[in-house]
Amino acid sequence: MKISKYLLPIGEMPRQWYNITADLPTPMQPPVTPDGKPITPDMLAPVFPMNLIEQEVSRERWIDIPDEVLELLSIWRPTPLVRATRLEKFLKTPARIYYKDESVSPPGSHKPNTAVAQAWYNKQFGIKKLTTETGAGQWGSALSFACNLVGLECKVFMVRISFDQKPYRKTMMQVWGGNCVASPSNETQAGRDVLKKMPDTPGSLGIAISEAIEAAVTDKSGKTRYSLGSVLNHVILHQTIIGLEAKKQLKMAGEKKPDLVIGCAGGGSNFAGLSFPFVNDKINGEKIEFIPVESSTCPKMTKGPFTYDFGDIAKMTPLLPMFTLGHSFVPPPIHAGGLRYHGMAPLVSQCIIEGLIKPRAYNQLKCYESAMTWAKTEGYICAPETSHAIACVIEEAKRAKDEGKEKVILFNYSGHGLLDLAGYNKYLSGKLTDVTLPDDELCDSLKAIKDLPKAAIKKTGKW
Repeated sequence: MKISKYLLPIGEMPRQWYNITADLPTPMQPPVTPDGKPITPDMLAPVFPMNLIEQEVSRERWIDIPDEVLELLSIWRPTPLVRATRLEKFLKTPARIYYKDESVSPPGSHKPNTAVAQAWYNKQFGIKKLTTETGAGQWGSALSFACNLVGLECKVFMVRISFDQKPYRKTMMQVWGGNCVASPSNETQAGRDVLKKMPDTPGSLGIAISEAIEAAVTDKSGKTRYSLGSVLNHVILHQTIIGLEAKKQLKMAGEKKPDLVIGCAGGGSNFAGLSFPFVNDKINGEKIEFIPVESSTCPKMTKGPFTYDFGDIAKMTPLLPMFTLGHSFVPPPIHAGGLRYHGMAPLVSQCIIEGLIKPRAYNQLKCYESAMTWAKTEGYICAPETSHAIACVIEEAKRAKDEGKEKVILFNYSGHGLLDLAGYNKYLSGKLTDVTLPDDELCDSLKAIKDLPKAAIKKTGKW
């Protein structure tokens, strides 16, 4: 039998996270206040524990993973690297397609890689409760799972449209002890303000973030902190265990390097987690292409400007240098709820500016069509977010066939879609449509950030 699954021995699980800030050719610009002054660590203290703030601002290349965190990660890690031989055969492509299967975690996605770490560090700092937002529910499920493991309370504000579309995500959170409410809610001032203006809003991650931060900073006990599932440096840091494992597993498969690395991108964590260890190779001379794939209904990387913007609608976060559609942007209600975030991680954004990675956007129907091809060949039902990566993989595999070139394509299978079957049902019944983003909505959203500090375009010009 031909080997198509590569399992890393548990003893070879990476013991350090990789921090790309140490190797960026042009350093990322710092978070700032509305008057343009750099944010200091103490300003973040009401929101995050200091041990995670230290990781957020660190320039160290390697950061040790605590033994206790490794033990918790070993519940499901290392995750398999699998060669998609059936998809290759169906496409008649000379490309060799590999995927890192992050769907094997208990919550079914890559999200616990940072949820477990964040919960553990908060516990060490004496925190009793974490608040957070969630789009499709994968992050809320992961943090509820992680808080249950270490003994913390968890409060999740879930974007309204996903709360309605994916009811069993709420159930998952409740099984692990999480308290999930639809956002915007009447529990916070930020939520009440939005409901007053837009009572029928589908919600957004920007709104849910405002609610979660408000709930954390207004706790008079001082024992509550906020936890973010993507975008920030320390979140991406924790996710690099994906790419570090994949490097070892590709060698097991007899591959020197990938030619192409692909991942869907909402806030950037799963794409960066897989790709950044390989981006370092490109910085040091390797020829590798990187494609973060977003939804065409929330196209911050492909249509948004690179500038400073808030991470939430109530402007409670620092200003971050990123590709953005504006913090007040409310994306159309697509089923890929995890891709409905208005901004892209600053580290991913700087890699785009540098020319190290090149983003793409796909529409909903193309992605569901690709998900169906995947299910009928590889057998698995993927998350709507993951289908965006698969759509790009199929496109690139066909290009390799047309060009007659052997290529090694690596992508992140970031989560299963077993709780997303309502979207599949709509697709199969012909009720799913492509959702267009009106230009006037985008223009109105960008007007709200025109007076904020501008981020300079800084790059070496090497790529």
